[in-house]
Amino acid sequence: MAAAATTLFEPAPTQRKPSFPISPDLRGYLRRYRRERDLPVTYERLRSFHEVIPLTDENGHPTLWDTVIYEQTEMPALYEALKKVYAILKVDGDFSVINHLYVDRVDFCTFGNSTPFRIRIVNAYNDNQDYFYVKKADASRVYGLELEHLLSPNRLNYITHGTTLVEEHVVGIPGDIFIDRWLHRKELRPIRIAKELVKFNERCFVRLLGDMRSYNFVVLLTPDFDDWQVRIRAMDFDQQSFNGRKNFYLPHFFKENASFAMFCIKHLRPETAKQYKREEETLMLQRAQLASERLGLLLHDMARDPIAPIEKIRELREGLAEHYGRKDYLRCESMGALIRENLESIRRETSRTIVPELVPE
Repeated sequence: MAAAATTLFEPAPTQRKPSFPISPDLRGYLRRYRRERDLPVTYERLRSFHEVIPLTDENGHPTLWDTVIYEQTEMPALYEALKKVYAILKVDGDFSVINHLYVDRVDFCTFGNSTPFRIRIVNAYNDNQDYFYVKKADASRVYGLELEHLLSPNRLNYITHGTTLVEEHVVGIPGDIFIDRWLHRKELRPIRIAKELVKFNERCFVRLLGDMRSYNFVVLLTPDFDDWQVRIRAMDFDQQSFNGRKNFYLPHFFKENASFAMFCIKHLRPETAKQYKREEETLMLQRAQLASERLGLLLHDMARDPIAPIEKIRELREGLAEHYGRKDYLRCESMGALIRENLESIRRETSRTIVPELVPE
């Protein structure tokens, strides 16, 4: 991210990415690792609301969400089923722990590809609240969630059921709000923020997660005994391995992230930025090695799945071949193969020759 000073920022995508169905191979993978489960509520059932109320923020300003209302005869059964979905997501289906929970609100958003529902769950004993999301299942998003789970420091809970996808809430401060309210606070060490930005930038690039503009990721702050720890997490996985532009997978090229890019340039020397980049590459290789069988199966299915037009794959492979200086990319015919080749490239860059093959074919 520290190299953005002399580069024009990328424009936002102009075309909405199509939704791709979950293939039989991917469905088999999801069943194998207990991601595919029977659910008492589907996305289509939630679409049967009959009234919407615009949702405003704490200052009375409109948001992108509407609160939806269902028929009175439908709501008790629906809300009880949503509590069971929450139990399956959080405690592997132990329904005995949800008697004191209730569904406080169901919101619907027409912005973005997934047009999600957001369900707010509240603990009746202490008013603590939590959220989860119900979306249309899309193969791109599922691959993105699973790659995040395997190759990032973050674990993710999600469930698929037919054409329905359920995701847990990713906690944190949205990146655009962090820029406005937190980026220059004196209690946060600039180096820690810049370091995490560089590491996040590299994670997105290697696993080809695109469109990480500031409002598509969150910043998680954790107080430590002498300082604050910073972690950046993606929260939108719709643009996993679809675009053909190499820079689309480097967050610092988006104009919405210009403040972050300039922040890194101000606080990091190029040599230090390279060090942090290599640190994250090494960690990604270690994660890939630990999950080699599972990651190999995922990339095998991904390589057989037409989740991007061939012209985009060819455009991207040429960009990656130039970036890494390796002609091996030009043989790749799928997005899964390009991610596998990215892992091989960073293996070579970090000289980890003791790992003969991180992701088996």
